[in-house]
Amino acid sequence: MPDSSPTSSALGLTADQVLTTTRAVRRRLDLTRPVPRELIQEAVTVATQAPSGRNQQQWDFVFVEDAATKVEMANLWRAGLAHGSPDEHHGLPLPTRGSFASAEWGRIRGSLGYLVEHLHEVPVLMIPVVRVASRAELRTVHGQAHNWGSVLPATWSFMLAARQRGLGTCWTIGHLAYEREMADLLGLPFDTTVQVALTPVAYTIGTDFKPAQRADSRTFTHWNRW
Repeated sequence: MPDSSPTSSALGLTADQVLTTTRAVRRRLDLTRPVPRELIQEAVTVATQAPSGRNQQQWDFVFVEDAATKVEMANLWRAGLAHGSPDEHHGLPLPTRGSFASAEWGRIRGSLGYLVEHLHEVPVLMIPVVRVASRAELRTVHGQAHNWGSVLPATWSFMLAARQRGLGTCWTIGHLAYEREMADLLGLPFDTTVQVALTPVAYTIGTDFKPAQRADSRTFTHWNRW
């Protein structure tokens, strides 16, 4: 039986380095360098080890290289950004430890603008999906927790494995306002697959990513009660 374990370790980072330097890469995506399918497949092999509810492994990744399809995907994503979220917090303050007035958010806004202009040029676009018997499963908190918990760990594992191999990724959800249209474009069965993101995949320009500035970890930590 052939060995299906990953064979490439381009950067040789430690586990902690991978975990603390996997960034949302937008501006530093190399738009000119093709990404070998074999490298992506290695990262998917790593992702298969992620936990899933009842070990159902009910996720799939759809990778798109075709230029014309990427243009249509990018147009749906841009339309979704312009559409905005259908539940914009209803005027309530956003529960966040960051500030939209910060310099960091200004940099994020700038890099997002770059991605808006160039998403269709990224070598590979990925849509992670979770398989469901029916979309009705997502009507309860239990159903959401089970299904999101069965696809998000695999997607994050893929992103970590991509970082180790010199690839950059970024979690985006703009197109979900047009999820059905994206499903039609990619031939996804809308009633039994739920899209969770659109992720660009490309080599990064440079590999010197560093840990980001974050709130003190003690502010995230609770002992025995809230």
